[in-house]
Amino acid sequence: MATYVLVHGGNMDTETWNRLTIGEPVDTADGKMGGRIWDGTVARLREHGHRAFAPTLADEYTATLTGHIGEVRRLITEHTLQNVVLVGHSYGGMITTGVAAALPERIGRLVYVDAALPDSGQSLFDIIAGAGIRPAAVSGLDPAPPYVEPLFFDPAVLRPLQKTYIRCTKSDFVQVTAGAREKIAADRTRWTYHELPASHVPMADMPEELFRILLEAAGEHESPS
Repeated sequence: MATYVLVHGGNMDTETWNRLTIGEPVDTADGKMGGRIWDGTVARLREHGHRAFAPTLADEYTATLTGHIGEVRRLITEHTLQNVVLVGHSYGGMITTGVAAALPERIGRLVYVDAALPDSGQSLFDIIAGAGIRPAAVSGLDPAPPYVEPLFFDPAVLRPLQKTYIRCTKSDFVQVTAGAREKIAADRTRWTYHELPASHVPMADMPEELFRILLEAAGEHESPS
């Protein structure tokens, strides 16, 4: 049995999700998805006997990156989780990087799903700008506090960890994730790299393909039906 902690990025609205999903439409009281972007993934993982946690983080307009990292750290420590497959989507890559740097002894593998892959001292907006994109020009991307806060960590702490990157080739952020691909290509040590012909939200439009990669990340493979 593996233990997964799945971290969402910016709080996606249900309209965006419903436009992308191949599943049933979702309706929520506040019109936001939060951790529910992982509902299908969590269900499939639990069908295979794994533990899976997918918290909804505090609102990005009233929270900070440090605060989001703290929320996930507390989940891991309060549930005494070990050998965690820690999965971050989009901005969630900033959070999972910070959590893993603080709790490396608890992490079995880091998985980045079309996610930010920061260097120490970078913010999410720094990464986007470094790809030649003005963050202000990205529809729906506001300078909320977590997105402009830099993350500082010791890269040496993360280097020994096994890591997986899933790049989505139909993503709106393909120019940004090209930078992640280049960083991984320059140092493949402990990296596994995948590409999916998916949108930025593969749990919506390629859920089974994403699920199979997540199983592999824990050293498992789905049995043929």
